[in-house]
Order: sequence, then C-alpha cells, then structure tokens
Amino acid sequence: MSTLRRRVTVAVDHGVHARPVAELVRLAEAHGAPVLLSTSEGESVDLSSVLAVMDLAIASGDEVTLEVADSPHAQSLLDALSAVLDPA
Repeated sequence: MSTLRRRVTVAVDHGVHARPVAELVRLAEAHGAPVLLSTSEGESVDLSSVLAVMDLAIASGDEVTLEVADSPHAQSLLDALSAVLDPA
C-alpha cells in the first residue's frame, strides 16, 4: 500500500505541547489507520501515543514529516494535521 507524506514547519506558539498533541492524536485515531510523525533528526512515532509525541519535544520552527497510508480520506487528514501544526 502506498503512503502520502507531507513536510510541515511547526508554527505553534511554544511548540507542540499538550493541547496540539491531544488534537493530533484525536485526528489520527479517528482516521483508523497508523499515522507517523517524524522529526528532521529521524525520530518517528505513531500518532496513537500522546506520550511518544510529547517525548519528541518538537519546538516552533522545527520541521516534521507526516506519513499516512493512502486512502480516500488521507489528503483531508494530512490537511487537518498540518493545520494543527501550522495554524496560520
């Protein structure tokens, strides 16, 4: 199965803290398929774990990559996840 990827520069004030992480996990769980979040340093976590995402300590200005299995709703999921990370 193919995957879709999107790079996003984080523009959330104070970085990816509890509130944005909870929203990312909620969106990923609603999708029902694994969603990976990778840092530019090569660390990857599944968005099903709040603690795993928090452990990445993603700061504002960091670049991350989102990866999701291709499906009819994958593009809209990437749009929603990107909007959490870069609300501008």
